[in-house]
Amino acid sequence: MPRILITGGAGFIGSSLAERMAQEKDNQIVALDDLSTGSIEKVPAARYGNIKFIKCNVNNWRDLAGVMCSQPFDYVFHYAAVVGVQRTLDNPVKVLNDLSGIRHLLFLSKNTGVKRVYFASSSEVYGESVHFPQHEEVTPLNSRLPYAIVKNASEAYLKAFYTEYGLEYTIFRFFNTYGPKQSKDFVVSRFISRALKNQPIELYGDGKQTRTFCYIDDNVDACISAFKNKLFANDVVNVGGADEITIADLARTIIRLTKSRSRIVHNAPLKEGDMTRRKPDLARMKKLLSRKPVTLETGIKKILEDTRYIL
Repeated sequence: MPRILITGGAGFIGSSLAERMAQEKDNQIVALDDLSTGSIEKVPAARYGNIKFIKCNVNNWRDLAGVMCSQPFDYVFHYAAVVGVQRTLDNPVKVLNDLSGIRHLLFLSKNTGVKRVYFASSSEVYGESVHFPQHEEVTPLNSRLPYAIVKNASEAYLKAFYTEYGLEYTIFRFFNTYGPKQSKDFVVSRFISRALKNQPIELYGDGKQTRTFCYIDDNVDACISAFKNKLFANDVVNVGGADEITIADLARTIIRLTKSRSRIVHNAPLKEGDMTRRKPDLARMKKLLSRKPVTLETGIKKILEDTRYIL
């Protein structure tokens, strides 16, 4: 009966992972979150008897030690983080505090018998890349923003704890992920919300920045596949979407699919943090999925059909 700890368990991706894992009745899941950006409504504890939620700040040693020393965990998914481009730019000190969380979690994991730590890293570690698609080993890490630096340093912590203490890890480098439970702070959900209200859709700069978008089911399925099949031990895996699209074309696609009267408005570019291009090498992720990824249009339609989606 695996005991699984998910930090950031009230967030979009963390709660989605908890919900999917809870469908395996043998899994016993504890979801931690300080609810600073997560929402208790996203945690499906009421629908599943094998999920327990605990309010906890993983950056606080006493909070986290109180949980991890009172009950043993076999596996940890560390998804807690300050997220969102504007939020991380506005709160750089809070972002850097997340280094305390990874350090606390790894020390407690090695001392309490955790078998492997799964870590939600980010495409931001690639910085402004010059090599595409962005491969886990080929692309040099040239991050400079606090959020990217924290993810990069956290990866270094994981590798160091494996080298020195034998604590196994798997690093997931998440590219843009979207789905019905995502907050309106993120680009797809924000554009859909505004389009459904026929409000202007605002772009930073000319909108020619490119991204790929991964539907939440693809993200969760890939991560659970790595977990269940014990793949990519002490390694890194990009988890993202396959199709590259400009932000302007994303806005136009959403306007078309929602039959919206919204107009596109161009604001001044962000001073930093809005990378020109993102395109992951998904060769490793494809080994984890037993099906074709969800296309962007299909994913947007799934959001529009989901009764949980609230404007």
